[in-house]
Amino acid sequence: MTIRPLVILPDPKLRLVSEPVKEITDEIRKLADDMLETMYDAPGVGLAAIQIGVPLRVVTMDVSKSESEHQPLVLINPEVTWASEEKRVYEEGCLSIPEYYEEVERPDRVRFRYMNLNGEIVEQDAEALMATCVQHEIDHLNGVLFIDHLSKLKRDRVMTKFKKAAKRETSGA
Repeated sequence: MTIRPLVILPDPKLRLVSEPVKEITDEIRKLADDMLETMYDAPGVGLAAIQIGVPLRVVTMDVSKSESEHQPLVLINPEVTWASEEKRVYEEGCLSIPEYYEEVERPDRVRFRYMNLNGEIVEQDAEALMATCVQHEIDHLNGVLFIDHLSKLKRDRVMTKFKKAAKRETSGA
């Protein structure tokens, strides 16, 4: 397993729409292992492959409360098949937008379908944090960031901040 570098805003890769995985191969399994290692190291509760520069529809998640008892999930080609009308607000963050958190309103409960690493189709219900995480990560696969759910003013402020930081980094200042 390898910890891979994270793609950070304003990198345009984060806006790419990821391609479906056609079959589960050793490369996909290695990618999932690397993603889990990267996610735990960050530390985070979810990671989409595009966040390490791979435009494939692969997500890793672990919303377990205990660090000693990880409950990793690998979602291949995930999609939300149903969402509740009831909404819930969670403070979200993103490994690709470090140290920025904001409240986002999303459906409280969702049903989602994905393929596991054995090639089996799984349908699962989620609520609360798990539902938020699933929606956040599937957004990444579609080139959508959690800041896109904020007001234009807040989104513009975040983009300006990260563009300035990227410019300082490339100029060596």
